[in-house]
Amino acid sequence: MKPVTLIGAPTDVGASIRGASMGPDALRVADIVSALGRNGLEVRDLGNLSGPGNPWQAPVDGMRHLREVLAWNEQIFETAYATLSAGHLPLLMGGDHCLAIGSVSAAARHCRETGKRLMVLWLDAHADANTGSTSPTGNIHGMPVACLCGDGPAPLTALSGVTPAVSARQIRQVGIRSVDAEEKLRLRELGLTVYDMRYIDENGMRQTMEQALSGIDANTHLHVSFDVDFLDSQIAPGVGTPVRGGPTYREAHLALEMIEDTGALGSLDVLELNPARDVHNQTAELVVELLESLFGKSTL
Repeated sequence: MKPVTLIGAPTDVGASIRGASMGPDALRVADIVSALGRNGLEVRDLGNLSGPGNPWQAPVDGMRHLREVLAWNEQIFETAYATLSAGHLPLLMGGDHCLAIGSVSAAARHCRETGKRLMVLWLDAHADANTGSTSPTGNIHGMPVACLCGDGPAPLTALSGVTPAVSARQIRQVGIRSVDAEEKLRLRELGLTVYDMRYIDENGMRQTMEQALSGIDANTHLHVSFDVDFLDSQIAPGVGTPVRGGPTYREAHLALEMIEDTGALGSLDVLELNPARDVHNQTAELVVELLESLFGKSTL
């Protein structure tokens, strides 16, 4: 496994509820560095990036805090891209899910330059495919998939150097169970591959992940964007937008273990952890435990 570089992005400018800005330090309190190190990984922590604060203003043209969101994503893009170029695996600790625009754009540019095939696995309760004209809130953490597919403000859609940064066929979503009405239409237009909770209920997590990970080969760079609200809110209350009925503790471990089995993981986001809504940091501790499975911990 490549050395892992932790990148903290303490901001909630794209979210509807404050608190995700404390996510990176909650993961550090849960001892993420030592936990990954116990699995034989070389880990370095770059500390937290610094960027504009949250002005908490109303949406403008259907989007809140576009200037601040852009500033954070530009930093994340540059840092993640430099990390990939150095041969390390960037682990972005957020922060809200708008930050994935920068991290996925960095992976897309890196893959274009190295000839790798990019696949994005989006673990989330939400589809994040809204635009400024469809979002009921204007919060950009509900728009990163649309932006990455070329539907959004030009400064965000062009971060990778080309627009779109990725095609919809490169993204596979797992765990979806909360989609806005107009967003459903957009998902169909994009042709995204979505394994929602009904699919998981009917087919089980093993078959779901086999489908979601199908086609991965030695030339695949897998970017995992892990929104902590992917997990059932009963086991992970510390998120800004919890949704009941998500993957259980064991299902989540299996999903991440199967990702590790591919050997293709090249970059990772851990986003939307909100300690302000947590109980004794239990969600951060659970996330760190799950990351150990993602990085190779096994029972035997």
